[in-house]
Amino acid sequence: QVQLVESGGGLVHTGGSLRLSCAASGFTLDYHGIGWFRQVPGKEREWVSCISASDGITYYADSVKGRFTISRDNAKNTAYLQMNSLKPENTAVYYCNVGSRWGQGTQVTVSS
Repeated sequence: QVQLVESGGGLVHTGGSLRLSCAASGFTLDYHGIGWFRQVPGKEREWVSCISASDGITYYADSVKGRFTISRDNAKNTAYLQMNSLKPENTAVYYCNVGSRWGQGTQVTVSS
């Protein structure tokens, strides 16, 4: 079964950290770019970060630059999003994306 499964979300205080994981099954991540998005109720899904397939070049939305780090472990067929210095406005459901595939999302809640 081809799927992406996110995990690692939770409740943290302002300034805290979380590491999200995106585990792929049924296909390999090796040759795919990977993206992280987030969405809050009533708003459009927002791009957060992505990492290229071949050379691992990373890109970030300005709002998370310097605080979030995207990475991939092809041996584990998993991508990660390390989130540091979290703020209440980072509260959202976070999704990973590979091509047309989306995970089910993981909730991140940052309390003030």
